[in-house]
Amino acid sequence: MRIRLERERRGWSLDELARRSRVSRAMISKIERRQSSPTAALLGRLSMAYELTLSQLLARSEQGGGRLAHAAQQPVWRDPETGFLRRALTPYGAPTPLELVWGELPPAVSITYPEFVFASRDQQIVVLEGRLRFVQGDTVYELATGDCLHLGVAAESTYHNPGAVPCRYILAVLRRWQGADGAARPVRDRP
Repeated sequence: MRIRLERERRGWSLDELARRSRVSRAMISKIERRQSSPTAALLGRLSMAYELTLSQLLARSEQGGGRLAHAAQQPVWRDPETGFLRRALTPYGAPTPLELVWGELPPAVSITYPEFVFASRDQQIVVLEGRLRFVQGDTVYELATGDCLHLGVAAESTYHNPGAVPCRYILAVLRRWQGADGAARPVRDRP
């Protein structure tokens, strides 16, 4: 993972990244020195500070790019705390605002993301297998195999697998684009 390289490329100090991500300087330092593995929620905060999606941040450590990503080339990350598995399905470097992510949440596991992870993004979930309880703000959604959900407004959100088998789902993320001059470019999230 390229947390340090991305920070240095931008000329940011540890303090600057900590301020932007709302992650402690000490934790960032441990991650950069590989003394600690980041959780999914923590990676979400760091990716937003860099104005990258989680898939983009994880893929920066991979070589290649282009239109085709064979299964063996797709970046896979496992949360050391929960066992959650995340695989980037969209080829890194593909010129598209659409991103597809495979998620596999073990039984009885929950992951909570802060509100700003959802800023300037349109997201939908489709459950491929198992059950998913998705809590966004005060609203609870119960999804089963085949169900899909369009995520609402930005609010703290929790993915929870209430079942006895892994919940497998695909998350579709559409970064919002703007271009008054006719050029399409991503709207930058500002945490």
